[in-house]
Amino acid sequence: MKAARFHDRGDIRIEDITPQQLEPGTVRIDVAWCGICGTDLHEYLEGPIFAPEHGHPHPISGEDSPVTLGHEFSGVISELGEGVEDLAVGDHVVVEPYILRDDVYTGPDSVDYHLSEDMNFIGLAGRGGGLSENIVVKRRWVHKIDSSVALDEAALIEPLSVAYHAVKRSGVKAGQTAIVGGAGPIGQLTAAVLHAIGVKVIVSELSGLRRQKALDAGVADVALNPAEVDVVAEVKKLTGGKGADVAFECTSVQVVFDTLMDAVRPTGVIVVVSIWGKKASFDMHKLVMKEIDVRGTIGYVNSHPETIALVESGKIDLKPFITGKIGLEDIVDKGFDTLINHNETAVKILVSPSGKGL
Repeated sequence: MKAARFHDRGDIRIEDITPQQLEPGTVRIDVAWCGICGTDLHEYLEGPIFAPEHGHPHPISGEDSPVTLGHEFSGVISELGEGVEDLAVGDHVVVEPYILRDDVYTGPDSVDYHLSEDMNFIGLAGRGGGLSENIVVKRRWVHKIDSSVALDEAALIEPLSVAYHAVKRSGVKAGQTAIVGGAGPIGQLTAAVLHAIGVKVIVSELSGLRRQKALDAGVADVALNPAEVDVVAEVKKLTGGKGADVAFECTSVQVVFDTLMDAVRPTGVIVVVSIWGKKASFDMHKLVMKEIDVRGTIGYVNSHPETIALVESGKIDLKPFITGKIGLEDIVDKGFDTLINHNETAVKILVSPSGKGL
């Protein structure tokens, strides 16, 4: 079958590979759609980061580069491994793409399995990937979705779960005000979760197309252009002089973080959602004098069921965030290149590994 394989920085190839073997406790999924994630872009530009370097196998997967990419995907179950009795061939599913040690507790009350030693992701550190025609995944990480949810929209449930976990980490409540720094894919989806739970959302974003997308999708109440307005002044004007209750940093850009430090109210919370490829700095005195909480967030932990429920209930519509669909052979030229060099024109580009649906 065809698959997009990460070999090294700047080196992604479409190759023929042998499908994975079905084992007890696993299912085979025919991939319908797979999104290109910001993490994939980081691997392409700066990696290997999550992907294991060639000759240095990942301690859990035992695999090294080249590895199949893709961790934001949806599909249909085509085969069940021995012992899997609560799913059926034909079920529509999404995957929580973790690679964890076998002794890590991942029960429904766990709040930290995503922080366990050597944690990594399917589609980055081995065990197949969504940028292939099919994949074999352990039952624990497979989540059934209602067939009423379109499979292209379902491919966004994984990044939406990232946003859901970030919002949960913030402690924000209905009726409060949040500012989202950056309206790329994760910023848009974070805004969507905030809006769904009754939070007033202010977005700060340079790209006019992305600002308009957030407004048209109904996930932002206000969209500010930091090149044209004083974002801090506008946020204070919109909050009676206080500042935002919470802020979400979704860009890994220093000036955005600095702006959010000024835009939150005293005792406000800043959640850093983006992956930073370099060290950041901030005004420690301001942190102390405003009693700001700065919180990190990574991935998700038991977040998929609640996230799926938001989508199935209709509280979040994912269709507006799909801005492109391409085949596997176009992943670099029409996918990575667009998101790296023309990212203001796109939010989420989906790939059909089989070519179906294009």
